[in-house]
Amino acid sequence: MITDIAIQKNKRALINNPVFSILIPTWNNLAYLKLCIESIRKNSQLQNQIIVHINESKDGTLEWIQSQPDIDYTFSEKNIGICYALNIARELISSEYILYMNDDMYACPGWDKVLWEEIKKMGTKYFFLSGTAIEPMDQHNPCVVVKDFGTDIQSFQEQRLLKEFANQPINDWQGSTWPPNVVHRDVWDLVGGYSIEFSPGMYSDPDFSMKLWMMGIRLFKGIGNSRVYHFGSRSTKRVRKNNGYYRFIQKWGMTSSTLTKYYLRRGQPFDGPLQSPNISIGTKCKNLFQRLQTALKKH
Repeated sequence: MITDIAIQKNKRALINNPVFSILIPTWNNLAYLKLCIESIRKNSQLQNQIIVHINESKDGTLEWIQSQPDIDYTFSEKNIGICYALNIARELISSEYILYMNDDMYACPGWDKVLWEEIKKMGTKYFFLSGTAIEPMDQHNPCVVVKDFGTDIQSFQEQRLLKEFANQPINDWQGSTWPPNVVHRDVWDLVGGYSIEFSPGMYSDPDFSMKLWMMGIRLFKGIGNSRVYHFGSRSTKRVRKNNGYYRFIQKWGMTSSTLTKYYLRRGQPFDGPLQSPNISIGTKCKNLFQRLQTALKKH
């Protein structure tokens, strides 16, 4: 139980009026975390707050973060997963905008300014934005730029990435879901952050998007020119996964793919606020079958 786990919260960085509060959960992934934070320091154009939640720290992460006075942090002596980590880290934010980033991402130059310029143009706090990831392997994801600049730190070609990242074509896209993503803190608080029933985290991203949809948000926009390099799943490959697929069905009465395909239209060219979807008969039947199957699994 999380109530049995000691939690530390340390807000010490003196940053006036940051644009984004960047939340980074990490779990014994120090080499990638260092690269991620260094990229934010080098390649950001705005003044941002960095908040790291440290899960467990068997690899020296806590000691390294403590030696970095420009980073605020929270710490749990055991791995409490992404959902609890993000909700705890939220308590330290200093800005209006909460930005969630994975610890195995490298922020490309100007990534934050592009997001900020988009937010100013929107003129509303009711939105959900994502940056665009560049990934080394093709996983048939229409929201990702596929270009191999290294599959791990040892093979990472940083200088080549810096020269070529902006040359990879992709337009703004519908269906913001995963990190790096940004919401206004009022929106985050209204839906209660990330849902702990999805701990340690699988399917918590589409669940968060569904909560935003239910509160009436229709701007789910992926920004093509805000880019990060993503090594991919450095923590999820190691963690014992929750059965988020059926949890999502149990909670929302549909599969997560119904949300991403019909509601969010994920990966399609951005053409404005989303509209209520027209769900095919076949998809409705599939969702009914999955609800029944989920109900049977409970017993």
